[in-house]
Amino acid sequence: MVRLLISHGTVVTQNPNRAVLEDGAVAIDGDTIVNVGPTTQLDGKYDPDRRIDASGMAVIPGLINPHTHVSDILLRGSCGTDRGLYDWLFNVKQPGIAAMTESDHELAAALYCAEALSAGVTTFVENDGELLHGALDTMAAKFDAYRAAGVRSIYARGVRDLPPDEEFAALVERVGGREPAIDTPDQAQYVEHIDDWLDELDRLHDEYHGTANGRHEIWVAPAVIEGMTDEGLGATYRFAADRNVMTTIHTAEAPVQVGGALSPIEHLRNAGSLGEHALLAHCVQVSQRDVRLLAQTDTRVAHNIASNLALGNGFAPVPSMRANGVTIGLGTDNSTLSDTVNPLADLRLAALAHKGHHTDPGVVTAGEALDMVTIDAARAIRKEDELGSIERGKRADLALVDIDAPHLTPVRDPIRALVHQTLGNEVETVVCDGETVVKGGTAVGIADAYPDLLERASDAAERVTVESGLADAM
Repeated sequence: MVRLLISHGTVVTQNPNRAVLEDGAVAIDGDTIVNVGPTTQLDGKYDPDRRIDASGMAVIPGLINPHTHVSDILLRGSCGTDRGLYDWLFNVKQPGIAAMTESDHELAAALYCAEALSAGVTTFVENDGELLHGALDTMAAKFDAYRAAGVRSIYARGVRDLPPDEEFAALVERVGGREPAIDTPDQAQYVEHIDDWLDELDRLHDEYHGTANGRHEIWVAPAVIEGMTDEGLGATYRFAADRNVMTTIHTAEAPVQVGGALSPIEHLRNAGSLGEHALLAHCVQVSQRDVRLLAQTDTRVAHNIASNLALGNGFAPVPSMRANGVTIGLGTDNSTLSDTVNPLADLRLAALAHKGHHTDPGVVTAGEALDMVTIDAARAIRKEDELGSIERGKRADLALVDIDAPHLTPVRDPIRALVHQTLGNEVETVVCDGETVVKGGTAVGIADAYPDLLERASDAAERVTVESGLADAM
């Protein structure tokens, strides 16, 4: 039986052969793709409950965002630009998040899903590092929004177990001197003993992991190496390995975070935190030795080109990592830095910026860029057997992109057009887990559950910026 047949589209399969079917079709039964092939073949084979005519559209795998911060979307435009990492973190991000209520976080989650789904994202990894220990009601409110959206959400609970020393506390105070009107949160409030974090993670895992037909998962996100004991790093990795999930940690993002006796990558290795259950965000300031360690341990990387550029942190050695066999996915990171949560908009940036930086026009091809939000992103989160390509037996996560537009004409190479010509607003339909979650460019579940979302989110954002002091710093 086939419930849905998508036909007459340009099907960009992202399968091992990277096959593109010019007049292709995809048959879906329940939450699973049951067949992929020419429309002439599948059209006569099945009598589906529902059909979607994809004429003039590219049918692509649902996009995967391996690193993002959901609640930050309410802070978008709040003086997050033209600042270095610590200036932005302590004077913008943390004060803004600290001023948010449970309702604000839910609205942020709904707004995030409305934008991300409408850009073709069906799976995202949320790194949530600013919620204090015990904020379970706030997390539950966010999960309500994810259920309404019908999206595949991976919630990585942020943890810190190393209290700030006097030197770091002084640094935060000096950085905060730029914005005296803003009350920078006390860094000690984010810190709890690792056993307390593990107790909370057990509870979250038991209550939410595998819910929503398997679309919701619980991971663990040690915040940064500087905020973790070696005991905590090892314990969080063991938690992930025991439950067959992953850790994700910000690593070697800025020059200020490197330069010690051990590189951040070596530090993680020595603490037992590298391996197939580790997804490292950024990895900008890494050496060739570090790259080899990543490859040898099968540690995966989330590359965040837009935020790395916005903060002036430099370029991750993506070509070298790829050449050494490191799996890399492309993340949008913070919307206060990358401005959107739209991977299609970042694809062109990822493809072009590395060409210029390396003075090599072939260093990241269009196909390699698309891989980083599809099949390679699926590998980065250990889900390449389920997601990332349009193949028989995989989960039915798809996006239909309207390529019948002036800026996409002519389409001689669909891959190049998707990477270099799309703006991200061309997505017409999105299917996640076999259910249509975007119709006509609108995230239907969010529109139904939050009919006045934009007005409410705008009001909440205004209040947060005022209460945090960000409005005076803009």
